[in-house]
Amino acid sequence: MAQAEAFETDFWKHANLRKVWDDIIPGEPRKTIPYTLTREAIELYCKAVGEDHPIYFDEAYAKTTRYGGLIAPPSIHILLMFSCTPADDWMRSPGTVNAGQSWSYNIPARPNDVITLQARALDKFIKRERLFVVHDNVFFNQHGEVICSGRGWTIRPQ
Repeated sequence: MAQAEAFETDFWKHANLRKVWDDIIPGEPRKTIPYTLTREAIELYCKAVGEDHPIYFDEAYAKTTRYGGLIAPPSIHILLMFSCTPADDWMRSPGTVNAGQSWSYNIPARPNDVITLQARALDKFIKRERLFVVHDNVFFNQHGEVICSGRGWTIRPQ
């Protein structure tokens, strides 16, 4: 499967290609890209969020747990949300505000899993002059197993 070239840190790049409010169609799938989750990515994510449990770093320890090996922390979906979407995705628009989210975790992601994302807007509405989008996201591993799924609410930039 194709691997994303590199994570883009310029959030204004491709801004002119992103869908604006009128272009977001509830029910329409978002374009996504597969992402191979590496051990290094897990370690960098854990370091960034201050997670130091040995199940994410120490292979000998992780083999003694019920998981039988290294896993990623459940909150890895934060990294995956950006890694599985191209730079021109409407969710990456600068000025987007997270208005809430709810996640369910099924199985842990593991090093070398090839992660795919199915995502779409479910609804959009205007409340108090703010543009809201309700969206869902489901992450799968290479075996088609659901890692986690979530629903979010975002306030879109004007």
